[in-house]
Amino acid sequence: MRDAAYGLVLALQFLTRLPLPLTCPWTPTTRRWAVRCYPLVGVFLGGLLALAAIMLEGVLPAALLALVLLTLWVALTGGLHLDGVMDVADALGSNAPLERRWAIMKDPHVGSFGILALVFLLLWKVALLYALLDAGANLILLIVILALGRLGAVALLVLAPTARSEGMAASWKRDLAPVDLLLAALPMLPLAVFVPGGAWLCLAIMPFLLLYAWGMLSAFKGINGDIVGTVIEGGELWLLLGAWSWWSFVMG
Repeated sequence: MRDAAYGLVLALQFLTRLPLPLTCPWTPTTRRWAVRCYPLVGVFLGGLLALAAIMLEGVLPAALLALVLLTLWVALTGGLHLDGVMDVADALGSNAPLERRWAIMKDPHVGSFGILALVFLLLWKVALLYALLDAGANLILLIVILALGRLGAVALLVLAPTARSEGMAASWKRDLAPVDLLLAALPMLPLAVFVPGGAWLCLAIMPFLLLYAWGMLSAFKGINGDIVGTVIEGGELWLLLGAWSWWSFVMG
């Protein structure tokens, strides 16, 4: 149980900007537990966002509340995955050969494609948050959305090959096995059963992950940390759209 606790702390330290001044051992066991805890971190973050929505709904207009929720969303994660989105967008937008695409992704400077990807990602997120609020949706769905986004990262780390033997993705992937993906998915079972729309979102994430993995492996022949971070952001956006469509056409 100590290794599991260390793993949860490691996952929180890596995926959030919450102040956790604890030193945890970096071993194969704690590393595996950290990856297994990715969706639990999503549950925690989604819970904070849902709580903020409950407290502020009726106090702020829907448009302002959507912007507050997105701001809190970015602040809690420190924009960690947004950096990956920009790097991947710059690399894909270059239409360069494979090795040049990898060099562009490692470049600390942000190009026009990266800026455009960031702007449109945030605009779509805030617009869909507003649409959910305007439709009267239960924003407990955010717990499912953030948990599934991070489960997508686990799936990519476990099942997809890394492009390089070094780097963030390679260090997290080391020693992982399919059983780690199964254990990471366990928190989704009660969410799928008890959260209205949870089962629909669990189904909706599957085609996105398949298409995303196919696209990234075709373009880069493997994954890295930026690609893993981008699947979280892309998965969350896709699931926001799925939540809005479910609430509008099934519950509406």
